[in-house]
Amino acid sequence: MANGLLAVVTGASSGIGQQFALQLGARGYDLLLVARREDRLKALAGEIAAANDIAVETMPADLGTDEGRAALVERIRNAPSFGLLVNNAGFGASGMFHKVDLDVQDRMHRLHVLTTLALSHAALENLMARADANGRCGIINVSSVAGFEQAPTSVSYNATEAWMTSFTNGLAIELTVQQSPVKVQALCPGFTYSEFHDRMAMDRSPIPKQLWLDAGFVVAESLRGFDRGQVIVVPGWRYKIIVAFLRVTPGAVMRRISAALGRRYRRTKT
Repeated sequence: MANGLLAVVTGASSGIGQQFALQLGARGYDLLLVARREDRLKALAGEIAAANDIAVETMPADLGTDEGRAALVERIRNAPSFGLLVNNAGFGASGMFHKVDLDVQDRMHRLHVLTTLALSHAALENLMARADANGRCGIINVSSVAGFEQAPTSVSYNATEAWMTSFTNGLAIELTVQQSPVKVQALCPGFTYSEFHDRMAMDRSPIPKQLWLDAGFVVAESLRGFDRGQVIVVPGWRYKIIVAFLRVTPGAVMRRISAALGRRYRRTKT
């Protein structure tokens, strides 16, 4: 049954974003699904609407552009039933920093940082004036375990994910100070089966199978954590251990470990 709240999901056409759409629809949220691929969005919207008593709308947009970002900001700021934002749109680029096209990295920063910033600002402008204590209103920023470290061939991606996690932590502190019922979460998954790595043409074989997560599991863990008010959610016990290790390891030691793993990975590819 519809719960009267609108959830906006970016990057909704596949992977984690698609799972958020499916699982939030099952929870009764009306949906605004945003991505570049209109055909995928319409097919998904039809599937979700047929299975649930909710309204599902699609919005084809490239959120890496000023125009696409501004259009969605306006929708979120003025939506009378807005309840939840899932900032999921993102991509990766593999290669040594100076060899990866600057335009690609610029777009990555715009999508991961500026879009998350702008959409979150619009969401809180809307929610802070009217959010009730039902625990269903807030923001979920899809970050990554990569945000807890740095690694060769992934410098910009790791840095933008670190920003997203830090930004979410800061928002959580502000909301606590204001005694707001609005929730925020940084979802930090590890390697997840989706089209994300396919678009990077990444070879999955060097990564142990035990480290790959199912997108449905990742989203279920996120929503379970959101219900509990968890600010940082790391799905999977293996990744919880990895993140705990990363947090206590001195920077100089972590840099040596990352460099050694990077050299080993390059030899494996060769």
